Amino acid sequence: MQTQATPMPAVDPGHPPGLKVLFFTEMWERFSYYGMRALLVLYMTQPPVRGGLGLDLKLAGILYGFYTFGVYAMSLPAGYAADRWLGYARAVLLGGGFIALGQFCLALGGRPAFVGGLALIILGTGLLKTNCTTMVGQLYAEHDPRRDAAYSIYYMGINIGAFSAPLVLGFLAQNAGFAAFLGRLGLATTLGWRVAFASAGVAMLAGLLQFHLNRGALGDVGRRPSHTERQRTGGVQAPLTREEKLRIGVVGILFLFAILFFAVYEQAGSTLNLFADGHTRCQLLGWNFPSSWLQSVPALWVLLLSAPFAALWVRLGSRNPSSPVKFAAGIFFVGLGMAVLVPALKIVAGGDKVGPLWLVTTYFLHTIGELCLSPVGLSTTSRLAPKRYAALMMGVWFWSMALGNLLAGLAASFFGTLDPVPMFLLLFAVTTGGALGLLALSPLIRRMTGDLPAGTGLETQPCEA
Repeated sequence: MQTQATPMPAVDPGHPPGLKVLFFTEMWERFSYYGMRALLVLYMTQPPVRGGLGLDLKLAGILYGFYTFGVYAMSLPAGYAADRWLGYARAVLLGGGFIALGQFCLALGGRPAFVGGLALIILGTGLLKTNCTTMVGQLYAEHDPRRDAAYSIYYMGINIGAFSAPLVLGFLAQNAGFAAFLGRLGLATTLGWRVAFASAGVAMLAGLLQFHLNRGALGDVGRRPSHTERQRTGGVQAPLTREEKLRIGVVGILFLFAILFFAVYEQAGSTLNLFADGHTRCQLLGWNFPSSWLQSVPALWVLLLSAPFAALWVRLGSRNPSSPVKFAAGIFFVGLGMAVLVPALKIVAGGDKVGPLWLVTTYFLHTIGELCLSPVGLSTTSRLAPKRYAALMMGVWFWSMALGNLLAGLAASFFGTLDPVPMFLLLFAVTTGGALGLLALSPLIRRMTGDLPAGTGLETQPCEA
């Protein structure tokens, strides 16, 4: 069992210095991950003469789905190992090292190195992301009012990495000018993909370096369990109390609905990425840009809308919706974003391309949904998880992303073979039904949390996104 560090006094309006360390660690890890999300499907389907692997779309979609599933699915065993043996800080260092090594394997080129690199990134991301996120919550006492704000700040770091990665790595992989530059150096003009992968590895090493140099700012948070603690957690656990069972039950209900959200939202890297590459005029004022750059739009919307949303929750005061209601809103808006694309799909069916504003609008609606659901999910899981299962429960939350990513990747494998119009309308219908279902369950969730202490984020005055 991990021992939580002594928190800063709740009256201190600032944040522990460790938050800055975790912010930059996660920012560089997300730079690596979202760079891969923007490039992988495109890289796998590009012919070898253009530097890609030349896989057919169906296989590429399946591989993408299992890769993104594995990235988050590994968080469960990684959280368990950190809770009991490794400690969170050591898990972060090991994970970052595996991620960087995996990126360098991808940079070698070829299918064997590609598969090996993805396996290393899956292992590394599970170790780093789960435990870095867990440490954020452990910087604060359970009812410290700064906890929700800390996760909002942390979430900004995620989206700075997510915004910058497609721009930087997409330029290296797809820009004709950079390809010409490689040619002038006497290198193959198709090496851009491999340069992009290597750059992501260097970025991850930068994040690890700053984490290692500033570990002192974390205090006892993330330290390795002592021998006595390992003996205790390795033996018979005390039974869960009724309160802990209620907490886990609420996380479980929200987990099921989060799968639905992420199954639609994560199509940004698969189905919508293919739509951008094949059916969108990637032009701005007559200037052509790489299709992967559109992968930066969701993160840009998050950066622009986070502060207004935070201000909205505060302004609502006693009318602030509960966390299940926010979840329901998130599910509805992500489905609405897919429905918006239906007219565009009918246009491209005639052989024309559409402007990027269609995807920009879809990502705007998806971001509204994300801000209603994702930060609330992180904060709620951190708060409701029993202390001795902190990282394990965070791993459970990330499993909702894992299963959602798997479904999103499988959906991409059918893109181009099935009529996308009924598929997108079906997604809208299913998400709308899911949102209504969660609203109907809200009274049950309130009853389940009625005996929980105030400040859990799921009573009538919920946590803020």
